[in-house]
Amino acid sequence: MLDYVLADCQETTVPIIPVRQAEFDQWLEKQDEKTRNWVKVNRFGEQPLKHLRLHDEHGNMERVIALVGNEDNPYDFSQLPNKLPLAHYRLESEDQRLTDAAVLGWGFGAYHFDRYKNKERQPATLVVPGLLERHKAAAERVAATTLVRDLINTPADDMGPSELSAVVQDMAESHGATFSEIVGDELLEENFPGVHLVGRASHKAPRLIQMEWGKAGDPLICLVGKGVCFDTGGINLKPSTSMRHMKKDMGGAAHVLGLAQLIMNQHLPVRLQVIIPAVENAVSANAFRQGDIVTSRKGLTIEIGHTDAEGRVILADALALAAEQQPELIIDFATLTGAARVALGPELPPIFCNTDGISSEVVACSNETHDPLWPMPLYQPYNSMITRTIADLSNVGNLSMAGCITAALFLEHFVEKDIPWIHIDTFGWNNRGIPGRPIGGEAMGMSAIYHWLEKRYGASA
Repeated sequence: MLDYVLADCQETTVPIIPVRQAEFDQWLEKQDEKTRNWVKVNRFGEQPLKHLRLHDEHGNMERVIALVGNEDNPYDFSQLPNKLPLAHYRLESEDQRLTDAAVLGWGFGAYHFDRYKNKERQPATLVVPGLLERHKAAAERVAATTLVRDLINTPADDMGPSELSAVVQDMAESHGATFSEIVGDELLEENFPGVHLVGRASHKAPRLIQMEWGKAGDPLICLVGKGVCFDTGGINLKPSTSMRHMKKDMGGAAHVLGLAQLIMNQHLPVRLQVIIPAVENAVSANAFRQGDIVTSRKGLTIEIGHTDAEGRVILADALALAAEQQPELIIDFATLTGAARVALGPELPPIFCNTDGISSEVVACSNETHDPLWPMPLYQPYNSMITRTIADLSNVGNLSMAGCITAALFLEHFVEKDIPWIHIDTFGWNNRGIPGRPIGGEAMGMSAIYHWLEKRYGASA
């Protein structure tokens, strides 16, 4: 499952001794004089995210002391795979939470997208006995995060709508789930006009991808992911700097697939429906235009105020389909607005919810999983910004403000009021490389949502 976190190893392993910051002084008092002197010379212990190597009289590395924070933050371990010499290491700790954090942090830190380039340096390996028995949840979270990162990092030529569909089909086959898709002009026959409108200009046909899993008697959860596999902006063409990373515009789809993998591998007792509208927003003779009006699956008409606000148009059809199933819960992930980045920055996705109490529960779970989210309002008076005189809705607001709120309000029109709905406007990308968060695709909000679902529905017997 994991390349650099192993359950067993025949090679010699070097012990890593984790020491929490609050316990450092007590730990140091118990060490021999040689160790205390080495700590003093290296000024070790002044801050977390540092490690100290101890050697025997022959100069061989004997053990590693890892200073970590007091909150079992996995990212306290993330520098170790690439900072330590290439070897096999084992964590000397019986603390379940601390070992889980080490598995997560090591897995996140060792990640490297190497489909097109070999690693310049192999990360060190962590050996965790009982990995898949006692620490399976942490290992599964690393695997799901790796999936999300890989999908987002893959260039659009190798991760277009058809390739994304193949990923979902493979996942369905490996988990005993059912797979289906509606492709090209069939979208019009099956009443997904918004998906067809946005994707029709690409040489890779648009499609509505579905995967279903679980027992009939379990509560139904619909996961909807924005799958814009590349976004030129349409005829409102993006400038080159804004278009550079638009392979990541299918990050919402990547997130729901990572979340679905977690749910299925952990056997969460729910019935799952994954819905991904997959398109490329391309420019050609039949590209959709500003001022066009499309009648959505729900029957609401949408005026295209801007062709670079295409994600909400395809999500409108997908959310309408999800609502038709009368699920217990709808969750959507979408790399939807730059306004969310202006409001909260690239590393703190906003969460919108139409049900009192759920946002605060999810935010609490985000703090527990070190996967931050921040609640934002569905401020109803702003609906006036997305109404038009010749259509029911516009896909953009009539002001240059409150963009992430008006986008969420637009989506809310396609979810029935009695169905709890969560919308995550995730960036899905690390702009800066720090331990455990390399530059490139990133899972943001996925772990928090899974933790909340696990608390809500419990583990399968």
